[in-house]
Amino acid sequence: MPQSQDQKPRRPVLTALRNNFIAGLVVIAPIGLTLWLIWTVVGWVDSFVWPFVPNAYQPEELVNRLMGRSNADGNWIEVNVRGIGVVIFLVFTMLVGWMGKGLIGRSFLRWGEGLVARVPVMRSIYNAVKQIAETVFAQSDTSFDKACMIEYPRKGIWAIGFISTATKGELLEKANTGPMTSVFLPTTPNPTSGFLLLVPTKDIIELDMSVEDAAKLVISAGLVYPGEKDADMPESVGQLADKIAHPRRD
Repeated sequence: MPQSQDQKPRRPVLTALRNNFIAGLVVIAPIGLTLWLIWTVVGWVDSFVWPFVPNAYQPEELVNRLMGRSNADGNWIEVNVRGIGVVIFLVFTMLVGWMGKGLIGRSFLRWGEGLVARVPVMRSIYNAVKQIAETVFAQSDTSFDKACMIEYPRKGIWAIGFISTATKGELLEKANTGPMTSVFLPTTPNPTSGFLLLVPTKDIIELDMSVEDAAKLVISAGLVYPGEKDADMPESVGQLADKIAHPRRD
């Protein structure tokens, strides 16, 4: 009996410690993962850009040169500054874009594309990458603008998709089922992969939610439901952490 009485006060303390730990993870995880992702991407861009920069203009070389140090003296200072490569990449990309919009730049691009078109394998890769780049970065009017529901993979089971364009040409003629729409069906939790489905337009149910909200629903596997922010759902990470650390007892 005395042992059971001694154990009773400990249970609320352990529960509170567990709840505080989980609340801390809720606060730290989004911030930590975001910073880690940014740091990783910046490092990847730097590692890609710096090999193209002459050694005389490397940050480590410039710093030691300004301080009068040399590698032969053994007092060489190692410098690792992340982010400069990203700045160089942005400036270089904007410069290429500015040149490509001009008459000389367009002529040079046409000449280069003519050379690439003569190489069979390289031609296919270049055209595919070019179409993807134009779709993602340039043609904003042809991006997904509607989320929808379709019966997939069989009748009675519904899936979330994104309306692409109206089906045209040979695909529409050979199907011979009336008006059809191209629908991209994303996978969970990675919505960048999925399936292209040609669905009869009459079988598509358009949703009022935005494409961003539908993407959140797909990525979260149905855990994050859009458009339902009520009193039971915290509006910030801090409120969620407070809710976990101090759960309500019904």
